[in-house]
Amino acid sequence: MEKRVLVLNLDHSPVAVVSAQKAIVLTLLEKATMLSTYELLQIRTISRSFEYPAVIRLNQYKSIPYRGVMLNRANLFRRDNGECQYCGSVKHLTIDHVVPRSKGGKTSWTNLVTACNRCNVNKGNKTPEEAGMPLKILPFKPTLSYFLADYAERHAEEWLPFLNVKVVPG
Repeated sequence: MEKRVLVLNLDHSPVAVVSAQKAIVLTLLEKATMLSTYELLQIRTISRSFEYPAVIRLNQYKSIPYRGVMLNRANLFRRDNGECQYCGSVKHLTIDHVVPRSKGGKTSWTNLVTACNRCNVNKGNKTPEEAGMPLKILPFKPTLSYFLADYAERHAEEWLPFLNVKVVPG
């Protein structure tokens, strides 16, 4: 698997994840500076050898409109570590409104959790307090940095010093 490269803006905020080839082109064109490399990895051409970039920083600030993390099933399951937030099961997962829609609950990051089918049915049209089913972790709106840090913990530890977030344990 090819390692990915974290791209930071001039202010060190994460803006993208790119291929190593793209990162090297940006550094050779002096549009970016390499901040961290993957040790023991190199990219070789016929005549040259390059350090394998892990993190690069753009040399000019780019104004990139913040779009946030899209609220969808995959990202919600990712935020909740793919487990029911009531019992911890990883099978037959669904989405649950913490405050049911019938009681004014919104479809938002802070009102949705991953739930197994059994817990979702048992909770029914009640709040967790009414159903006697406490949540493992309160729902929150994740940032791009949160998801990048989660990825970095599994695939790119070199990114962690550049991501100013604390990953919520699973």
